[in-house]
Amino acid sequence: MNRRSFIQKTGLLTTTLFVSLKSYSAFSFLDVDNKINGRVTSKGKGIANVIVSDGFSVVQTDKNGNYSIEVNPLAKFIWISTPSGYEFTTDSYLAKYYEQADAKTVLNFELKAMKQNDDRHNFIIWADPQVKNKKDVEKMMTTSVPDTKKVIRTMGNIPVHGITVGDIVWDNHELFADYNKAVKEMGIPFFQCLGNHDMDYGKGGDETSDKTFQEHYGPTYYSFNRGKAHYVVMDDVRYLGEERKYDGFITQAQLDWLAKDLKFVAKDALVIINLHIPVHNSVKNNSDLYAILQGFSNVHIMSGHTHYTRNVITNGIFEHNHGAVCGAWWTGPVCEDGTPRGYGVYEVDDTNLKWYYQPTGLSRKEQVHIYVDELTNQKRLIANVWNWDPMWKVEYFLDGKAMGEMENQKGYDPQTVTLYKGPTLPAGRTFPEPHSTEHLFVAHFEPSVKNVKVVATDRFGEKFEVEFKG
Repeated sequence: MNRRSFIQKTGLLTTTLFVSLKSYSAFSFLDVDNKINGRVTSKGKGIANVIVSDGFSVVQTDKNGNYSIEVNPLAKFIWISTPSGYEFTTDSYLAKYYEQADAKTVLNFELKAMKQNDDRHNFIIWADPQVKNKKDVEKMMTTSVPDTKKVIRTMGNIPVHGITVGDIVWDNHELFADYNKAVKEMGIPFFQCLGNHDMDYGKGGDETSDKTFQEHYGPTYYSFNRGKAHYVVMDDVRYLGEERKYDGFITQAQLDWLAKDLKFVAKDALVIINLHIPVHNSVKNNSDLYAILQGFSNVHIMSGHTHYTRNVITNGIFEHNHGAVCGAWWTGPVCEDGTPRGYGVYEVDDTNLKWYYQPTGLSRKEQVHIYVDELTNQKRLIANVWNWDPMWKVEYFLDGKAMGEMENQKGYDPQTVTLYKGPTLPAGRTFPEPHSTEHLFVAHFEPSVKNVKVVATDRFGEKFEVEFKG
């Protein structure tokens, strides 16, 4: 397997009407006008203005909670965009906001009102747990899961949910069941995105590549709400019909649906787009997505896929490309850019969003690694500030004296070079290699200096310190 193509390629949801060995019709037995009617209620009382969709049409319930939707023949699911103020419907903590659309003319949804205001809530982003075998599962269950549970406990009574942004497994779909156990163990509602390793290969084209994923987790694109935040899950992985060949692309059907969905969302709402492949540099038609999001003033994109951390602002949209839960494919403590394996933690307050990266097994205050090496007649300090963005400030101190800000440089994290550089490393899975990163900072100083300190201050004013004593 070519490692570079493994990292950089990516398939999407399209379904088909005709019954065959590779596909089926959701509406083979539906009445001729393909219409479904229903009601969204809580304790028997209708809920107004709830969004209902089949992935093509988007309708809203009336004041009594009633809806009627003309269902597209290509649709497989009917789902609701869970409104703010209501609990997420789950099955063993897996989000269950949808129903199969086959052979139904009436479909009702019952919701449970939350006991607390949800304008303040948290969410966790897991990117690329990507388990290949039971050994990987054991590592996930004994490290990542208890670490996430520990973080959740620190949140007290604040509502919290999780989103896994793809590559739940590594082609071994039998392990979806093990991931499901991990979700149940963590004990919070989890939503899932489709990743390239979650697709069915060799069973047709893009239109059939999502079958197994859908059997476990339902639609590959949908939306939901919590507080004043509107969440969207999308599928930006397009299977190209040959073994493991894919690219980053969002189908027109999805884009059309998103435009309809967002018509019901305030322009100043917090909009959070969740998908697998990074949009800013790896989705071929990213300009089409940006065009639909134009006019929304507070948009964040959550992505994974790369196994490194990068924060990018494009057209005013902040994309968080996350380090992997599995790090370098469960072979070492860090991703290919030196980011510790871990996950993102996000705090929503009204329409404001704060975040930090939680390194698995480490304190959340550990956000910087530093290295000091010997050069000719001087020493060099390298700081890796993995969740850095341009609003951070990275300063250094030599023997207690403030020296100002460090120079931002692109390069390789020294630890990744030691762990992963070369054809025989790491043992077992040799394809990980150090990946150059933009979140390195460098300074030089005299050999006589004994104590070095780096203080990194994030965009929220929180400081992270690390010291080296020579």
